[in-house]
Amino acid sequence: MTKAIASPAIRALAARKGIDLDELAQRLGRETLAREDIENAARNPADDLASHWNVDHSAYGRVTEEPVTRMSLVAARRLVASQVTIPAATHHDTADFSAVEAFRESVKSEVKLRGIKLTALAFHVAALSKCLQSFPKFNSSLSADGRTLVLKHYCHVGIAVDTTHGLVVPVIRNADRKGFVDIAGEITDLASRAQQRKMRPDETGGASITISNLGGIGGTAFAPIVNPPEVAILGISCMKMQPIWKGTSFQPAPMVPLHLSYDHRVVNGADAARFLAHHAKLLSEPRRLLL
Repeated sequence: MTKAIASPAIRALAARKGIDLDELAQRLGRETLAREDIENAARNPADDLASHWNVDHSAYGRVTEEPVTRMSLVAARRLVASQVTIPAATHHDTADFSAVEAFRESVKSEVKLRGIKLTALAFHVAALSKCLQSFPKFNSSLSADGRTLVLKHYCHVGIAVDTTHGLVVPVIRNADRKGFVDIAGEITDLASRAQQRKMRPDETGGASITISNLGGIGGTAFAPIVNPPEVAILGISCMKMQPIWKGTSFQPAPMVPLHLSYDHRVVNGADAARFLAHHAKLLSEPRRLLL
């Protein structure tokens, strides 16, 4: 750790502010610290922005108030941390779901007997599991100081669930070891219990990557926010029939828009493009997911 160089007055100021000089020096990437470094470190950025929010809205018309849920407050802190610390970019692509839809239809009655709905989301989870094996940097996290990349040798996929009490992200553990039907059943179970606030503590956290699926609602594109400490998140928009060239003619095909947001400190644009192209290719040939 960097050893800080500071005058006795600066050290006394840091002690009053509760600031670790050595940690601050390491974070700033230099040894010598000045008074303004201590004052900047002690200042809460929210204090400078508070004036934008401390407005008497009732002065302009009738208003009502309601408390923000605890879950929404937790999510808000994570989102702010993501936006402040992660230099994120988003890459967009599309996947041809013709083969997936044909496969789902072929096993529909068989799967129904097991009381499970084989959703398209299950195939995204399976494809992501394969992608993480081929692109290990996407299954990693940066240390707090940004100096160490932690590569994970497990595959846990988070599923963002929109509930009446806030956003919840249950996690499918060891998704790479599970088949489509098992994944689909687990998604249904976790999403249902998330809505009912019946999630266990060990069913959230520790995801390798997260999926934000807005396909059931609508829209053509969006840029999901990376969920720290993960380095990427996959967004899915609404499937639409589009004319696709099939070699000799245009044929209608169900196309799914994909959106990959990633931490540019870990992943570069070319790797993001390859990752999403590989994901789309696996979905266009779902038999590869069984290999």
